[in-house]
Amino acid sequence: MLTTRLDTARIRAARQVIDPVFLGSPLYRCEALEPGLGCAVSIKLETANPVRSFKGRGTEVIASAPGADAVVCASAGNLGQALAWSGRNRGLDVTVVASRFAPVTKLDRIRALDARLELVDGDFELARERAADIARHDGIRLVEDSLDIETCEGAATIGLELVDAAPPFDAVLIALGGGAMATGVGHVVKDCLPGAEVICVQPLGAPAMTLSWRERRVVTTDATDTIADGVAGRRPIPAVLDDLLRVADDAVLVREESIIAGMRMLLDHAGLVVEPSAALGVAAILEDRERFAGRHVVTIVCGGNVDPEAHRRWTGG
Repeated sequence: MLTTRLDTARIRAARQVIDPVFLGSPLYRCEALEPGLGCAVSIKLETANPVRSFKGRGTEVIASAPGADAVVCASAGNLGQALAWSGRNRGLDVTVVASRFAPVTKLDRIRALDARLELVDGDFELARERAADIARHDGIRLVEDSLDIETCEGAATIGLELVDAAPPFDAVLIALGGGAMATGVGHVVKDCLPGAEVICVQPLGAPAMTLSWRERRVVTTDATDTIADGVAGRRPIPAVLDDLLRVADDAVLVREESIIAGMRMLLDHAGLVVEPSAALGVAAILEDRERFAGRHVVTIVCGGNVDPEAHRRWTGG
């Protein structure tokens, strides 16, 4: 029996409180990608919504809960946008703490959604510390991505949509950062379609959660060095790692050049402008074509919040 912090019945119930704009995202076979990847590829597209990422599924669950009138979170950009959107629609006062080095595109969208934005002179981990300080000082709820079960179970509704689809798939590739999407989708897939392989993908330059999964204990790193800012954490959360150990079949690391190649393929062959984290699944196939040859693989395109100039520089588009 699958035992994690997540509950499939709660995940099904979560669909009732998530705004429909985030549900039923496109899932389709992308044959144009297949000659270059050597396998059947389906895309689960999580960018066709108001915040251009999967994060809105979890923030909708958080914002629908009674009791809080103000919340604060640390964000690399996408969670902050999503919480600001859900909070604005449900009357929550939202504060977002982010690194001043985060992509300007993401920071501008947080401001545009009426959230209070505080910037720190450091990375995401420093933003986490500052958000916790604000929560303690102001007596408001601290929303912690991946630790708060709503963020995982909201993301897990992606998994319900995958397992309800036909035809069945052999493996799902999931970007791995803090672990909300990986544990959420992984829980549902292992609960409902246990024969499918759950493979998490992380940049070689931000390997903390993958190293932790391999060592079966929390492994922290001193720094990150990747263009995939959305998954660039250094300090895995123990409870999230425990869940990941139960649902992931593998966790792999990919090189920066493979991430860029994946972004370019998604642009050239699927017409998709994606942020680096969203190309991790394609990058994993590019680095190990033999593993996936002849199989049907789903890759979750998890975000499209990318600086246009940086995207053009990386892809030549």
